[in-house]
Amino acid sequence: MKTLLQQADVASGRLMRRELLTAAAGAGVAGLPLQARAQASSDWPNQTVRYINIFPPGGATDILSRFYCAKMTELTGQQFVVENRSGSGGNVGVDAIAKSRPDGYTIGLGSIAPHAIAPTLYATLPFNAAQDFTFISGLWQLPNLLVVNNDLPARSVPELTALLRANPGKFAYGSSGIGTTPHLSGELLKQMTGADILHVPYRGGAPALLDLLAGRVQIIMDNIPGLLPAAREGRVRPLAVTGPQRSPVVPDLPTMSELLPGFEITSWGAVCGPVGVPRAVVERHSAYARRALESPDLVRSFQELGATSWWTTPEEITAFRAREEARLAPLIRASGARVE
Repeated sequence: MKTLLQQADVASGRLMRRELLTAAAGAGVAGLPLQARAQASSDWPNQTVRYINIFPPGGATDILSRFYCAKMTELTGQQFVVENRSGSGGNVGVDAIAKSRPDGYTIGLGSIAPHAIAPTLYATLPFNAAQDFTFISGLWQLPNLLVVNNDLPARSVPELTALLRANPGKFAYGSSGIGTTPHLSGELLKQMTGADILHVPYRGGAPALLDLLAGRVQIIMDNIPGLLPAAREGRVRPLAVTGPQRSPVVPDLPTMSELLPGFEITSWGAVCGPVGVPRAVVERHSAYARRALESPDLVRSFQELGATSWWTTPEEITAFRAREEARLAPLIRASGARVE
């Protein structure tokens, strides 16, 4: 499957561009005669579908997205082509989804970062996470893995908590950036234990891991696929996962909630389009998504990366997004993180 790499331009004339594109979209499917609109919806998909991945190529979300699109191509007989539009924690790509034509042929990745964290983290956004999207289904849930530098004298979460409390300000945790789930995982650890830990944000998980290996930071809680190879090779010490259940790829590790009740941070992905996608298209896509996400080979491929395949109805994922935004807002505000 060919990768189409494009960089989205967040121009100063965004509002004017949005109005023009919204008007054009409304004149698309909605401007067709009623019979033609019904036919266009009932035989979806009858052409190539563009899937916008809002994060860079090569990462866990890119690989998982390509697994999903390959399975949808197989099931529908139409190509689902992944296009990467990264930037601003997923906001650039999500903005492109929001401004696309609402005919079901441009869809993309909805995510915890732009759809549940960004509304509280950012002072202004070019999109409204609650109003500008049509959610179709969940895609996956992916917990973080807590790892520490091998030189740190802590071999369990209780030992780590005791060490941090006894040494306020001495240790640091790295993250892939402000407002990411690795950042919020560290903030939740601070809030639940009362520990004083320095946050060091990086431009992605890879440089954070390099500094962990070098001892410049001592703790990371990042998505399992990014840390699992180093953990298996013994270069870092894994202590726990941040999801509600133990992970099948590291079944011997406890969850954080087993040791700190209430501790849960899980990354998630969903498939969404712009607001106004015809209901018939949503229902057909949802049915295909269920077949894809419940197929044994896709479930297995997701599990190998530490992710859980996650089909939902459109109504369930829409309600879930709203609950996640409300759940995470107090944590983000308490952390003091804010992007103006």
